[in-house]
Formats: sequence, C-alpha cells, structure tokens
Amino acid sequence: MNRFEYVRPRSVAEAVAAGAVPGSAYLAAGTNLLDLMKIGVARPGRLVDLNHLPGLDGIEHQADGAVRIGAQVRNADLAHDPGFRRRFPAVAEALLSGASAQLRNAATVGGNLLQRTRCAWFQDTASACNRRDPGSGCDARGGENRLHAVLGWSEHCIATHPSDFCVPLAALDAVVEVEGPTGRREIALRDFHLLPGTTPERESVLAPGELVVALRLPAEAAGFAAHARYAKLRERTSYAFAVVSAAAALRIVDGRIVAARLALGGVAAKPWRAEEAEAALAGAAPEAAAFRRAAEAALAAARPSGDNAFKIELARRIAVRALTLAAAGTPERLPALPASPFAPLSGGRHV
Repeated sequence: MNRFEYVRPRSVAEAVAAGAVPGSAYLAAGTNLLDLMKIGVARPGRLVDLNHLPGLDGIEHQADGAVRIGAQVRNADLAHDPGFRRRFPAVAEALLSGASAQLRNAATVGGNLLQRTRCAWFQDTASACNRRDPGSGCDARGGENRLHAVLGWSEHCIATHPSDFCVPLAALDAVVEVEGPTGRREIALRDFHLLPGTTPERESVLAPGELVVALRLPAEAAGFAAHARYAKLRERTSYAFAVVSAAAALRIVDGRIVAARLALGGVAAKPWRAEEAEAALAGAAPEAAAFRRAAEAALAAARPSGDNAFKIELARRIAVRALTLAAAGTPERLPALPASPFAPLSGGRHV
C-alpha cells in the first residue's frame, strides 16, 4: 500500500476543503476503497475520513411521504428502518440482497452510490484498462467478458456498475444532494453515473472535491409501495453481484397500469432506466403479455460486448420477473432471500 496522509475533518465544509486537494479521496466505511488500495488500483495521496462528521447519519421521514437519507447512514440501518421499508419496499429489498450482513452493517448510502466496477480487468493492475489508466486500452474486449455490459458500452470500456441499491433509486427518481467547493447542488440519480463513451475514467458527474451529503426519495415514489419489487439473478444465491437485476414499480387502478417504473442493473456502466418499457406499460393490463412487450422495449438497443449475448435474454426475463412480482403485490414481509428468483410469485397486501 502506498503512503498517504490521513485527515479527520470536523465539518462538511472542512471535509470539502480537504477533499478538493488533488489526489484526495473521501473515506466512509471503506468497504470498496480500502480493497482497491490494497491491490494498487486506488492510490490516493490523502484520505479524508467522513465518519465523524455531524448531521450525515439521519433518516428524515417527511410529512408528504418523502424521505431524506444522510450519506453516512449504514445500508442495514436504512433497510431495516420500519418507515422506510413500508414506503420504499423495493429499495429495502435491493439493499438486503447485496453483500453480506457484516458488510451491510458497515457500508454507507453515499459509498454505495460511488462504488466502482467489479470488472476483473479493472482490478488487475497488470491489465490494460481505460477506466483505471486512460488511453491504455481495454483488455476486457478480448478477454473473459461474459458478465460485461450489453447497453451503453463503448469500445473504450464494457464494464458494468455493481450496485443493487442504485437500481430502484434510478427507477424511483431519487435525487443526490452534493456539497462542493462552489456550494451545494442536486443531481437526479439517473444522471449521476456516466456511460463510458471516450472517457470511461470519469464515472460520475461529481466535480473534484464534491461530496455526497444526502439522498432524497420523493413523495411520488412512495405511491408505488403496494406494487414494488427488486429481482436479482446472480451466479450463487447470496453474497454475489448481479449478473442482471431489475427494479419494477407499478400503480394499478381498476385492473390497469396507470404508472410504471422499471430500471435494470448489471447491464451497463450505470443503472439503466427503461423509459420505453414504462411507456409500453401505461394503460395495459398487468399480465404476462404486457410484461414481455415491456421487456422487449427495455432491451431493444442491447447488443453484446463480447461473449455475453445470453445476458440480453436474461435481462428480458428478469424484467418480466420483477414486473410479475410487482403486479402480484408487495408482500407484507420480504422473502427469506430478498430479490431471489427462487422467491414465490404470490404477493400480498402491503401495510
């Protein structure tokens, strides 16, 4: 591990000032950053410790049904908060499907948004990777790439974003609150992460020194609580990142879908909001044929980036699965294996 300076600021303003120094990195739980430092992928000259900052670890339930979540809230605490689980069940399910219980107890909301790809070529410093070393090439293009992107990729990078949490956030129009050297601003979660294009090293819209301070879910998102699910297909049932995943949320009135939200995970360098699928579902009956049409629309632009054409069909199927689960109704209790395709299809009244 390279030598680095350690800074413990006492306020958000101090943290931003320290983080604006070139070569700095913000440290929350470190469940991703410290791993990358140990293998030489991340080599910050300064770590700015956020764990003692006041005011970033609260969950604020607002009267209109919205919620504001501090960036230092732990994943497990958010997933198990009764009010949050009731209003945003698909987000809680996504959180509980990720990592292990020990990691969920440590990992933070802000850190989850900013976790980096698990592409093996990115994590191997002996390999060419434009994301890690701009201009060096992309060894994933000619290597083992069955789990790589099928949407939004470029010749410069075919990596995928690993987060479960971010997928329902993108579907439900979450907003990220950011503090930086020039002040505070808000960014729609769906715009927060970037597709690779010709600059895959730039993974988000954050400017140097900007710090995520909170995440906000709007009141409208809580209106989907009765029909909202997250589904995740992985190579083993637990403690694994998604091969493909989907978050689906429906509002159903008199046997018709009056509003739909759908986002996919594991298919691109960012959570993929499937607006074409949402439009296809508007006014439709919540049945298999409509869900299949929506899935086709969601993956219409998909193309293999290597030996991964199978992921396109898997993504269609996980979208149908998530929509079917959502239509059946959010269960009063999450299944023993949250987001698992082995969970029963039957739903129930959500209270």
